[in-house]
Amino acid sequence: MAKREDKQLDVDKRYLRMARIWAENSYCKRRQVGALIVKDQMIISDGYNGTPSGFENVCEDENNVTKPYVLHAEANAITKVAASSNSSKGATIYITSSPCIECAKLIIQSGIKRVVYSEKYHAEEGTQLLLYADISVDYIDINENKQ
Repeated sequence: MAKREDKQLDVDKRYLRMARIWAENSYCKRRQVGALIVKDQMIISDGYNGTPSGFENVCEDENNVTKPYVLHAEANAITKVAASSNSSKGATIYITSSPCIECAKLIIQSGIKRVVYSEKYHAEEGTQLLLYADISVDYIDINENKQ
C-alpha cells in the first residue's frame, strides 16, 4: 500500500509543479496562482488568476490593491471546463494556493472531489467548507525533501 501512496504523492507533486509554472502566465504582480483540473490522468482544464477576457491585463490598482473583478485561478479553470465538452465531476484540482471561500463554493458545485494545494493562504474558510462538503483536501509542500 505504501508503494501506491508514494506513487500518488509523486504524481500530486508533479501536477503542483505544473500548476506553479502555469501561474507564471498571470499578469498579477502581488500574487500569481495557477490551477489544473485533472480527471482520468488527463489535464482537462487550467487557469491562472487574472482579469476577465477582453480586459486590460492589469490586476492591481494604483495603490497595489487587487481589482475586485480579478478572477482566481480556480474560477478560471472551472469556467473554462464548463464551456468545454468535458465534465469536472469526480476530478481533482491542483492549486498553488489554498482556495478562498468563493472558489470553494465553485469547486463544490463543479463536482470536483479532491483538492490538492501547495501554499497555505491566510484564510482557512475555503478548505474548511470543502471538508464540510466531504471533499478530500490535501496540502503538499512541493519543496519538502527536494535535493
